[in-house]
Amino acid sequence: MRSISRKAASFTESVIRDMNRLAVQAGAVSLAQGFPDFACPPELKEAAAAAIDADVNQYAITWGSKALRDAIAAKTARFHAGWVIDPETQITVTCGATEGMIAAMLGLLDPGDEVIVFEPFYENYGPDAILSGAVPRYVTLHEPDWSIDPDELRAAVTPRTKAIVVNTPHNPTGKVFRRDELELVADLCREHDLIALTDDIYEHIVFDGEHIPLITLPGMAERTVAINSLSKTYSVTGWRVGWAIASPELSIGIRRVHDFLTVGAAAPLQQAAVVALAFPDTYYDALAAAYRERRDALLPALTAAGFRIHEPAGAYYVMTDIRDLTTDDDVTFARRLISEAGVAGVPGSSFFSRPELGATKIRFAFPKRLETLAAAAERLSRLATPA
Repeated sequence: MRSISRKAASFTESVIRDMNRLAVQAGAVSLAQGFPDFACPPELKEAAAAAIDADVNQYAITWGSKALRDAIAAKTARFHAGWVIDPETQITVTCGATEGMIAAMLGLLDPGDEVIVFEPFYENYGPDAILSGAVPRYVTLHEPDWSIDPDELRAAVTPRTKAIVVNTPHNPTGKVFRRDELELVADLCREHDLIALTDDIYEHIVFDGEHIPLITLPGMAERTVAINSLSKTYSVTGWRVGWAIASPELSIGIRRVHDFLTVGAAAPLQQAAVVALAFPDTYYDALAAAYRERRDALLPALTAAGFRIHEPAGAYYVMTDIRDLTTDDDVTFARRLISEAGVAGVPGSSFFSRPELGATKIRFAFPKRLETLAAAAERLSRLATPA
């Protein structure tokens, strides 16, 4: 008899987290998994402790405490004029953006429905679709600027297509989708009655261009699920507090699935999140500036070590090419990078449905202290170039 389900057998464990584990075992500098190695704002720790002390330790309302839903609606309206949200019917607080995406797919897709996913992709999207009984269909973003081929995108839409996933700023490339690219996606959604599932988690980490929520384009409010989280913006990836914003009609499905998946996110951390969402504009300006500084510290070191780089316009990742360094494939080189140079990245093939597309690529994450990045740079400078 089978020991695991066909669904579980159709994908592997997270390559990102596996590379981070190997880095920890080897004592390497890990630029693999995208979490900060520095503290979150002290106000958040104080707010979380105060909530626990105040006995905010029981279930919140399943779809999120009223205070947090109100805070999400207010912050969204503050940064995106004209985007008005009813916190009573359009916001579902989830256990991170990760649960937001799977809850949306489970709540809105049926077995056999197709989901368009751009590749390279964040590794969860394909398994999310499979666990939902849906079929992922991949559309390649083309180098050097990770652009969409409009004809390729249109050809990916079939009578079974139900949804499209859009992540901007983009993990793993750092691409920030332009307005014309988002208009192309919106046109297809309106024409074919598709649902857009947008992962907006890096919205405040933009260096070039601007973050445009797809849900704000004409005709998209009723057909978009905008997913976000505290994790990246407030450096609390372990809190697992996220949310999905959608029309009341779509929110019904998301809330039903969310209820039976997790019941709800941690109540004291929801209370603390209200404090985060009220931070002044200067916080977000400083956040982007700090990540720009980190980006600009790492990229020259990668270039000097022999990596070809694709300069990210947003998020906190850089996708590199190793063709000038080695004839090894990406997995072999990534493991050798840990053992020989003491630096961990993520093999590029893990971000593609066809591994050969990423066989010469390594992704590095830079949400790290400047001294961590300096240590990585020093180790990379000693990287021996193979003959």
